[in-house]
Amino acid sequence: MNISEYENCQERNFQGQGNFSFNIYLCSIPLDFTLVPAHWHNEMEIIYIKKGMGTITVELEPYKVSQGDIVVVLPGQLHTIQQFSDCSMEYENIIFQLSILMAAQKDPCTEEFFQPLIRGKIIFAAYYPVGSPPHSVLSECLDDIDEICKNFSSGYQLAVKGKLFSFFYGLASFAETLLPPQNHASLGRLKNILKYVETNYHEKISIEDAADICGFSKSHFMKFFKAHMTVPFTEYLNDYRLTMAARLLTSSEDTISCIAADTGFDNVSYFNRLFKEKYQCTPLNFRRRK
Repeated sequence: MNISEYENCQERNFQGQGNFSFNIYLCSIPLDFTLVPAHWHNEMEIIYIKKGMGTITVELEPYKVSQGDIVVVLPGQLHTIQQFSDCSMEYENIIFQLSILMAAQKDPCTEEFFQPLIRGKIIFAAYYPVGSPPHSVLSECLDDIDEICKNFSSGYQLAVKGKLFSFFYGLASFAETLLPPQNHASLGRLKNILKYVETNYHEKISIEDAADICGFSKSHFMKFFKAHMTVPFTEYLNDYRLTMAARLLTSSEDTISCIAADTGFDNVSYFNRLFKEKYQCTPLNFRRRK
């Protein structure tokens, strides 16, 4: 699921205008979807839990989140959002380019903070639950942004940028130190294959293809993928395709056979069987129910 597909899945609450690359989306699990598959992008992402409970994974580390919790996803970090047990969850998703906070001419904020952040040279913790030291500062900034974005008042961009600067100051103030991330070559390989699935899931993808992308033999790749993702590659690929198929069933009027083909299944009977195993109903009933 690339970033544009992810945004299309969500109820649009506010979208920045012109060259101001800042967006807020209000999302609901499982109403909108039960799973946002593992993906990464160059935008900054802040996830603010409004109601219920769910599970968010950042760089393979899972966090059980609940109302009020905040998750910070830095550019390039691998992350997923999914339903926890039978719980529902509503959350606000804030996605923006860090460039909106960077000066055209070099300044200390840009050189010493935002550029290293974009390049992955410094990191922050991902999870800020209610009651943690920085939470009150961070949540106040996000609540103020919500108020600012209720309308398009003149100069709203200035107000949003000011609150984002305060948000990052809160992150930096409560961080013990800004440390460079550890170099995980295996995580880089994993991100490469997940990005490949994200952009090519509708095509035929073999285990040999995936192994070549990672520079592994077939047997080593299968062990590597299952060790990091806890499921075999073929199972992950099918599950990703089924997630995309579920989105198409509710967002388009295409036939079941067309949706199966568009999501990489060349056998409709096989698609129907896997879909029923995952969603406990046929694709047609899933569409009717939604």
